[in-house]
Amino acid sequence: MGSGRRLIIEADGGSRGNPGPAGYGAVVRDADGGAVLAERAASIGRATNNVAEYSGLIAGLQAAAEIDPGADVEVRMDSKLVVEQMSGRWKIKHPAMRPLADEAGALVRSFPRVRFQWIPRARNADADRLANEAMDAAAAGRSWEPSVPQSPDPLPHKAPTTNRLSGWMAPPAPPTTTVLLRHGQTPLSVEKRFSGTVEASLTDVGLAQAAAAADRLRDEPFDLIVSSPLKRARQTAEALGRDYTVDDDLRETSFGAWEGMTFGEVRERFPDELNAWLADPHVPPPGGESLIETVTRVALVRNRLLAEHPGARILVVSHVTPIKAFTQLALAAEPAVLYRLHLDLVSLCTIDWYSDGPAVLRGFNDTHHVAHLTTHGE
Repeated sequence: MGSGRRLIIEADGGSRGNPGPAGYGAVVRDADGGAVLAERAASIGRATNNVAEYSGLIAGLQAAAEIDPGADVEVRMDSKLVVEQMSGRWKIKHPAMRPLADEAGALVRSFPRVRFQWIPRARNADADRLANEAMDAAAAGRSWEPSVPQSPDPLPHKAPTTNRLSGWMAPPAPPTTTVLLRHGQTPLSVEKRFSGTVEASLTDVGLAQAAAAADRLRDEPFDLIVSSPLKRARQTAEALGRDYTVDDDLRETSFGAWEGMTFGEVRERFPDELNAWLADPHVPPPGGESLIETVTRVALVRNRLLAEHPGARILVVSHVTPIKAFTQLALAAEPAVLYRLHLDLVSLCTIDWYSDGPAVLRGFNDTHHVAHLTTHGE
């Protein structure tokens, strides 16, 4: 059931050369009054107009989900192709567009209602401006990000984001807190093998790690505990001795043909595919799932938890990539950050999600509870 709030997304993207230096821009407004609630923009290197336009749409949908996952959303774009494809009236013929359309579609389905409307470029001026600034930065080879929108009181009766994050005043309401726990050691993690959706039990060390995590969390009050369906995560959750539920979208990334292989084995047998996967989070392993696809389904979990359990304290037992995805979403970071985060076994990460959209990463890769254990493997 929706929150009753209405949001407008204005999105755009383009490239200098098609393909060429590309960027996107997106603006989220409150439908009642038009106040700017969020701006998103980025340079995306060399890409086509259509890739940049879809990237702008995805960024706008992600920003809207951070503001209110239960909102009624209207998307306005001057790209006839994206509007018609997302409305289901035009087929997606180009294979490079399919992953982006799938990612956008998953975000669309996370809202109660989303409508698409084509508008002329003159009525999409703010998103167009952001996209052009991003394209200019891409062409110049420099980093760039948009300035914070200066609309007065964009979220009525709530403290401005800049004030809360800098600690000048208390938040308007208690946040929803997610404590993210990675599972314990398995034989595959000892041997440093790709272990996505393949089932693996905890080793004796893994069971000891799970028990140590349970002891660390023993006095922590949780309103809900939710786990990945995979055995290693469920065993870790069971060590807590409390009731928990399972959410299939918290499973690890599927590594397809690479499941059970070491990095060296993959490098030897799939060198080109591995290089592509390491260079672009939109690229999946053969027969597997891309990092972006994982982030998209994790965003759905996040949206459900925030909508159904506002102000709750929630323990999430999962895996490396989903926990990294929660972190990326909290930081509003570019997907490349997924390659730059390290998580140890049974590590804890804590994120506060505020009702006005932004989030605060309170702790990351905390392993103090297993410092006394002698472990092997990752």
